[in-house]
Amino acid sequence: MKAKKRKEHPPDYLEGYQEGYHLGLYEAVKRLSIPEVEACRPLKLMYVPQGFQAIDTGITEALGQLVSELVISSPENMLETAARERPGAVLVMNGLHVFPENHLDQITEIRKLGITAAIWFADDPYFTEDTSVICHYYDHVFTHELGCVEFYRSLGAASVHYLPLCVNPNMFYPRRTSRNYHYDVVFVGNAFRNRTELFDKLSSFLQGKKVLIAGGFWERLANYEQLSPFIRDGFMPPEETANYYSGAKLVINIHRPWEGGMDNRNSYQLPSRSINPRTYEISACGTMQLTDIRDDLGRHYRAGRDLETFGSAEELQHKIDYYLNHEKERREYALRGLKTTMQRHTFTARLPQLLNVITAKM
Repeated sequence: MKAKKRKEHPPDYLEGYQEGYHLGLYEAVKRLSIPEVEACRPLKLMYVPQGFQAIDTGITEALGQLVSELVISSPENMLETAARERPGAVLVMNGLHVFPENHLDQITEIRKLGITAAIWFADDPYFTEDTSVICHYYDHVFTHELGCVEFYRSLGAASVHYLPLCVNPNMFYPRRTSRNYHYDVVFVGNAFRNRTELFDKLSSFLQGKKVLIAGGFWERLANYEQLSPFIRDGFMPPEETANYYSGAKLVINIHRPWEGGMDNRNSYQLPSRSINPRTYEISACGTMQLTDIRDDLGRHYRAGRDLETFGSAEELQHKIDYYLNHEKERREYALRGLKTTMQRHTFTARLPQLLNVITAKM
């Protein structure tokens, strides 16, 4: 009996099947990994956003589940809103960039009303020239930067706490993306010196691969002409970033340098020891991450299990080449990283630590 010829499926069918299969796995991981949300506590809290969309949205959505009443105020109207609403506590995000000159005067007056004031620094240690002053005006100081905890304490701030950043899983999650988001290698971020040095060394190796480098100031590259076909200039919104992360085979994470200079106001020259929010965001999209190493990386992710690390351009090149050719291993890294992120690094999992401190003596 003549054997039936095996039906050949077109590439589009196979690609769609594979994507659907893996999205199904990602959805299963997400559902099995969602941590329990703490009970809503009886607290009226006023939140003052910084203007970081991904962080501010994640915080407001989480606080909406964790406190009985949430008030949002602009930086310009903090005192007016606090005086009218009389919250039990005020949480300010970062206190930099978009905050008015009288921001600290407003905080002083808010505390005179008997309202507890807390700040969470998300740009440490890159603005120590400013945060070294700001920290004195708050009852509680939270910092995502491990290296800044003792620094603020040494300046006389009484209540200082290490609180790592995290991710909003409603914004960064595995999703089906169109082909225009499908890349071999993606990097999103501005062209700080260490990043341009790395990509200059990789410029020849990346030729022939589908690569996206998105952000500002990439004209600083020595090999700009060679890399320019890969570059998308300017700011990329979080939702668009998440699309590219989800569509990529590999995403590179390179932390910014901490030294003072044209890109930083780190006048105290504090070395950066903590991972950035992109570490959580990349893994939350269910994509394998290749990251440089910060001191506290091991507190949050298992190198060699949840993500891969590199210490040089040569090592990064080797690992890009290897994992682009080993899809099964790449997918396993992505799934493990997603599971760890969903279990431990969402705003609903992180913010109870902050609320415990704020409400301890209220």
